[in-house]
Amino acid sequence: MSQVSLQALINGVRSGQQLASFPTDTVPALAARPDRADLIFTTKQRSLDKPLILMAAEISDLWQYVTGTETERQIWQQLAERYLPGALTLVLPASDRVPSAMNPNDPTTIGVRVPNHPIARAILTETGALATTSANRSGQPALQTMSAIAAEFPEVLTLLPSEISRLGFGDRAGSGMPSTVVKWSAHGWTVLRQGAIELSG
Repeated sequence: MSQVSLQALINGVRSGQQLASFPTDTVPALAARPDRADLIFTTKQRSLDKPLILMAAEISDLWQYVTGTETERQIWQQLAERYLPGALTLVLPASDRVPSAMNPNDPTTIGVRVPNHPIARAILTETGALATTSANRSGQPALQTMSAIAAEFPEVLTLLPSEISRLGFGDRAGSGMPSTVVKWSAHGWTVLRQGAIELSG
């Protein structure tokens, strides 16, 4: 099992050679450098019609990956300031900086999110934005604990239990509920998946 220190996990995913898993505020993430998103699809045996999410430590780290008018960006920024960091994924028009491997069947859009979890944000601050999804085999329930992930995916870097304890967290990561997913279009926001956040107003 590849249970490592925080710095070793950061270095491994940064190298582009390894996948990592870490706690978030929803379910644990399986993560790779965006240009190595193919590693996630292969490891999860995931269908290419299921896009990945770009996760970052700050919303400002994600704007370069989306494209829109000044008015649209103001609307997106307002929603982001209200709910992020948090369990909300915004599906927006993708810029040419998004590797096509992130969303092979529809490279015109990209989901972006900032998790409300200090370990996730500490990692993302060092790595920059990462391609992410839930940590499980495709079609199976999301794994909820870091020990279960380490057992199911021995090749994926996870944090040592002592490291998670040192950082002040138990084995279970997050609420267990997925993020709410909303998609932007010319008609405004559409809820694609109701998750941990109930949008209001």
